[in-house]
Amino acid sequence: MNPDVITVGEPMVLFAAQQPGPLEQVESFVRTTAGAELNVAIGLARLGLRVGYLSRLGADSFGRYIGTSLEREGVDRKHVVVDGEHPTGFMLKSRSDDGSDPSIEYFRRGSAASRMGPADNPRGYCATSRHLHLTGIFVAVSPTTRELVFELAGDARAGGRTVSFDPNLRPGLWSSQADMVDCLNRLAATSDWILPGLAEGRLLTGKDRPEDIAEFYLQRGARCVVVKLGPSGAYYASAAESGTVRGAPVARVVDTVGAGDGFAVGVVSGLLEGISLEKATARGNAIGARVVQFPGDCDGLPTRAQLEDR
Repeated sequence: MNPDVITVGEPMVLFAAQQPGPLEQVESFVRTTAGAELNVAIGLARLGLRVGYLSRLGADSFGRYIGTSLEREGVDRKHVVVDGEHPTGFMLKSRSDDGSDPSIEYFRRGSAASRMGPADNPRGYCATSRHLHLTGIFVAVSPTTRELVFELAGDARAGGRTVSFDPNLRPGLWSSQADMVDCLNRLAATSDWILPGLAEGRLLTGKDRPEDIAEFYLQRGARCVVVKLGPSGAYYASAAESGTVRGAPVARVVDTVGAGDGFAVGVVSGLLEGISLEKATARGNAIGARVVQFPGDCDGLPTRAQLEDR
């Protein structure tokens, strides 16, 4: 079975706090999965797309837990390697009852996924896919993961496959802001569909308005750009069309983490299905709004039936 979408990243086990307050005061956590690219892979698979995930897991209980989750969600783990020498990363996330962003602590240094490099590129497998999804996270995890990400992007472009890119900024993973901006804009230049948040776009391009952020990337070869505007919705632009789609109403924000990944699921699935850029942006808004109403990164990602009901 040939995959519709390939993505690559570092999966982690997430321990989500069950009580609000500082992490050091939390007494109980719930375990689930995390990782931006993994969230997108799960979201696309729930909508019925065939998704291949490239990664490494440790030969530990965390790795086995993530492997079982991939199988349960229908994500192809054929190229998820088990590394017997390095661990699976994990993270802690606080709980917020007022809609503010939670605090997160990562435990990922020296992880199995951080050891990935160009030798982990399954070129034949990737060549059978239609699309590659990338973020600005895995390219920052280590020098070798950076090499792998750029190689995958170059292969996809050379093979005529589309590439989507969500900057998903993690400044703490970079040696400097200048290095982050330079690297991510070079990666964006290899991509067809670019999905920055407004603050991300401002930092990466030096432009203030969403229209100017989009134009910055369109001039550098992107086919379309969708700028996330938070509760206000999103601005979309291509050579043929542009506009703003209003945000979907949310009664109560439970957890903002994962909303951008849900947005990416909506836009990428829509464009792969051939719907208009405007409608794909609206789908991204709808899924992102659904995700923030659930506590886990993936809890709110809808099935096809749930999406159609909405």
